[in-house]
Amino acid sequence: QGTLTLLTNERGGIVDDLIVTNAAEGHLYVVSNAGCADKDLAIMRGRATELQATGSDIHLEVSDNALLALQGPSMAGVLQAGLPDDLAKLFFMNSITTMVFGVPGCRVTRCGYTGEDGVEISVPAGRAVELAERLLAVPEVWPAGLAARDSLRLEAGLCLYGNDIDETTTPVEAGLLWTLGKRRRAAMDFPGAAVIMAQVKEKPKRKRVGLTEAGAGVPVAGEGAACPLSPPCVPTSPGTVTSGCPSPSLGKNIAMGYVEAVHSRTGTALTIEVRKKQHPALVTKMPFVPTQYYTGK
Repeated sequence: QGTLTLLTNERGGIVDDLIVTNAAEGHLYVVSNAGCADKDLAIMRGRATELQATGSDIHLEVSDNALLALQGPSMAGVLQAGLPDDLAKLFFMNSITTMVFGVPGCRVTRCGYTGEDGVEISVPAGRAVELAERLLAVPEVWPAGLAARDSLRLEAGLCLYGNDIDETTTPVEAGLLWTLGKRRRAAMDFPGAAVIMAQVKEKPKRKRVGLTEAGAGVPVAGEGAACPLSPPCVPTSPGTVTSGCPSPSLGKNIAMGYVEAVHSRTGTALTIEVRKKQHPALVTKMPFVPTQYYTGK
């Protein structure tokens, strides 16, 4: 069983978002963002050394596996043909270690940052190209770059590290408080706990929101500002667009960003500044497009 979780700093900021799986083999399997791997590993090694000094039985091992993502409504049919296990029994955020199209030692996790039903396959690096070619030989499978993945993850209302969340953003501001379990909230035994739990009690001053814009302006991260249409925009307290793109599924422009909490209610009218022009926008509930995660229901 796996879950999304966060590494936080003492200020309550998000160092990285991780997928952590409680593996059947008796260890925790952690997948970080590639761009954050070095700093994440330094934190984990430091903490492991501290725990070892107190007599804890802990060992940290770095895998050199490659990661392939197979996403979309045809995924199950395509993958089942090369899998000895029954995919119908593998639910969202669960994983198995198995053989995939003849390649042994693969970890298949039913997840993916697209909002679609899909899997991420951790494969021994030396056989990654072989597995990719086997998958691409199936007519329904096409290669997709990060732009395609990015539009899907934004339609699903998912945060991109470095854009929508970073070390200055707290889980409360980002709407990611659900990653913090009840026991941890009570124990407050994690970095930044005092800051984060104070925001839970007092409410944050800013919040992450979804935005839709029907005009010709495409909001771009860091370029636009979102602020109230009525009353007029207050230049001293603008919001910030952190991600934006045309939505292929909806046929309109979508974005997410941060605004003052008082302006974060769904349906609030805002303006977005795109290339020095003002465009009307609405705060919109996320996900913009319903997710298709496979839960077995």
